[in-house]
Amino acid sequence: MGIRFTVLSSGSTGNATVVDNGEVKLLVDVGFSAKKMELLMKERELAASSIDGILVTHEHSDHIKGLGAFARKYDVPIYANEKTWVELDRQIGVIAEGNKRVMDTGGLEEFGSLKVESFGISHDAAEPVGYVFYEGEQKLSVVTDLGYMSEKVKEKISDSDALVLETNHDVDMLRVGHYPWSIKRRILGDKGHLSNEAAGEALCDIMTNKTKSVYMAHLSRDHNLMDLARLTVNNIVQERAPESKQLRLMDTYYDRSTKWDVLDSE
Repeated sequence: MGIRFTVLSSGSTGNATVVDNGEVKLLVDVGFSAKKMELLMKERELAASSIDGILVTHEHSDHIKGLGAFARKYDVPIYANEKTWVELDRQIGVIAEGNKRVMDTGGLEEFGSLKVESFGISHDAAEPVGYVFYEGEQKLSVVTDLGYMSEKVKEKISDSDALVLETNHDVDMLRVGHYPWSIKRRILGDKGHLSNEAAGEALCDIMTNKTKSVYMAHLSRDHNLMDLARLTVNNIVQERAPESKQLRLMDTYYDRSTKWDVLDSE
């Protein structure tokens, strides 16, 4: 079958993505209660009991809110690096020792024919990561919660068939918003979140003719709009890479899942 995926939900209030190759089904983060996760999966005709593993990007609550409860209920192994596990142990309750799996940053795990590689990103967490999924020639990258797109991150996610990429905020909306300056400074900083503009600029550096779809993820409900994110990213791409006619900019939602996206097997 190759890789298919759905962004179950994404935003400041919670994040979760499912990646499936017909052999294994993996979750990236569990940012909602176990009950909410079950409902989101049901939208995509997916049983929560079918999940084979959970990959954790970092320990912030919008990525692990239901992690402990979900893993215990369905006896699912959790993969995270050691520094993240230190934080998880403080937050998610008791996890069976056999389900506590250490995946070093930069490590590669094989789940049958599906290969998963983690890579470090810049965010104010213990040791945050993004993930790249490989199935044959197919490549899917999932990266949110990064203050800036480093050259190393660009190298890891370039030439992807599809990306789940952070477009967290519009800089002007954030600057005039109601948040205290200390929080605004955090979001705008190198360990904060990626703006629409920064995502668009980075996308021009990493996409190739192979890249077909980009899911704009982790939008702030206070300082962004999906239409604005799409317009900003599209304008930058059209200005810098006008030949990229095949690229689709896809919405994600804070309250529902995206349709399954099946990567091109050619």
